[in-house]
Amino acid sequence: MAGDKIFDDELLSRCMSCGFCLPSCPTYRLTGEEASSPRGRITLMRAVQEDRLDVTDPTVLAQSEFCLGCRACEPVCPAGVQYGQLLEQWRDTEWQGRRRPLLARGLLAMMSFVGMVGITLLGLVRRAAVTRRGTEAEPHLMLGCVERVLYPKVSRSARRLVPALRAPAVQGCCGALHAHNGESERGRRLARRLGRRLPGTIVTTSGGCSAHLTAELGADRVVEFSAWIAAGNGPDPAQLRAIMLDENGEPLPPHASGGRPARIGLQDSCHLRNAVGVWREPRELIARLGEYVEVPDAGGCCGAAGSYSVLRPADSRAVLAPKLDALAGLDLDYLAVVNPGCYRQLAGALKGSRTRVVHLAELLATAAPS
Repeated sequence: MAGDKIFDDELLSRCMSCGFCLPSCPTYRLTGEEASSPRGRITLMRAVQEDRLDVTDPTVLAQSEFCLGCRACEPVCPAGVQYGQLLEQWRDTEWQGRRRPLLARGLLAMMSFVGMVGITLLGLVRRAAVTRRGTEAEPHLMLGCVERVLYPKVSRSARRLVPALRAPAVQGCCGALHAHNGESERGRRLARRLGRRLPGTIVTTSGGCSAHLTAELGADRVVEFSAWIAAGNGPDPAQLRAIMLDENGEPLPPHASGGRPARIGLQDSCHLRNAVGVWREPRELIARLGEYVEVPDAGGCCGAAGSYSVLRPADSRAVLAPKLDALAGLDLDYLAVVNPGCYRQLAGALKGSRTRVVHLAELLATAAPS
């Protein structure tokens, strides 16, 4: 198959092959192989674009699947290569028909109209925060497909902090999953539809959704929850109380005396940090809640990467392993996350340890004045 028009030539030509991206790439760290790096993958893209390789080439297909899409290569690139866009263009062509991983086909089928009706109903059963639809003057909380089903307490915590947030039940998918799995045009259409359903400012508690919606609807309409709170929307950060723990590590009531401050770390959301640039705000908020502990390589991917942990569980665990080693030595009480994929990945991996994985909105709700 000819490679004409698969990639935007201007995007593809930006890469200078300097290699600054290599140390930041999780799959290059695993293998040490050039083909598993952003620079190596762009070399493959160029070969496809110039018809020197076919999209059915086994190496081309394997590398399009092996990449996590974390975009850690973008902030360190001196040429400003927008790798995330190139990856979406690659998978739009590469992941069609039987070449799309079987589980990815299943996930996208689940996000059909019938599937979204089921997700909405499950969210209601699990009591995600649902309100009437508001006006353009009122901020709207995006419930998220995964979060409303697996972690409805996140949206409840967000509304407890800011009761003015509107959260209508009928929202649909933001399209990030589609954009990352070979259906970028459909992903854009879904983002625009969500924008019409949630008028005015859209507040998200999911880093991945936030990045996709920001790209499609603009930063003037979409804002991630921690950045929104830090900007003065919601409780005054100065009034947040420190989370104090007793000798067993259990939270003390708000007015109890004694105890020690909770030790709290943060795992960044890759897309939130690398694509939106939000990383400072959650740290500043956590520092008000307890003893902030920087997790080594917190900006590095945890291996969740959207659907990656489902599609490639062994590689996902291999990416996660060094992070777990680093966490083992930190003696944290809480590890805060800002994305449901990271939540699922780390809560499962740390189950049974004394470190509790929580969304930052939950911690803020715990520390907010009653």
